[in-house]
Amino acid sequence: MQNQLPDFGELEEALEQKKEQFGSFYRLLTQYNGYFNLTAISGEEDVRVKHFLDSLAGAALLPQGSHVAEVGSGAGFPSIPLMIMREDLSFTLIESTGKKCEFLRTALGELGLGQRARVVYMRAEDAGKDPAFRERYDACVARAVARLNILAEYCMPLVAKGGRMIAYKGQDSELGEGQRAIALLGGGKTDVLSYELPGGYGARTLVCVEKSSFTPKNYPRGNGAERRRPL
Repeated sequence: MQNQLPDFGELEEALEQKKEQFGSFYRLLTQYNGYFNLTAISGEEDVRVKHFLDSLAGAALLPQGSHVAEVGSGAGFPSIPLMIMREDLSFTLIESTGKKCEFLRTALGELGLGQRARVVYMRAEDAGKDPAFRERYDACVARAVARLNILAEYCMPLVAKGGRMIAYKGQDSELGEGQRAIALLGGGKTDVLSYELPGGYGARTLVCVEKSSFTPKNYPRGNGAERRRPL
């Protein structure tokens, strides 16, 4: 997977080609941020690099035509930048805060992405138990949601066998503490891709887990057990 490290030259070009949509997304973020408490990052260049480019860093890891679940969508990172860049992707955005769901629906509509995405007001652990969502997705992505051992229990039940979980992490991939959970939940081959954001904005990692077997039916445990007693 080494050839899938983010090429920020190409990603900068993608931002430029889609500058009207990304500009509209930035304006929506600033317009609604005070009411919805979407992000602490608000400067235009900070948003461009830390949110837009970082979200796009995982684009090459998503197979063509993927149906993707996003856990803890928040303000729509990485899902909305990925949808702007890649018209072949469709998303289910799973978010447990009502106000953020409201923002996501507004943003998807105004950016012309509503036909390729739906917003689900639900906790990830509930979605993972629901037959309508469980093991239905080619991939599941999450960014700034939880540590890897917790996040795996939210994400892996949503991924179909043969699909993948892609976790956006900081400089520390957290793989050491997450390996047991990944194995228990059906994960197989795992790659950690490390990169530096442009302009000295810091080191990041992508943890990409291939799902090699079905998730045991007793996971996710639910009722907050994922956070209280991480695997």
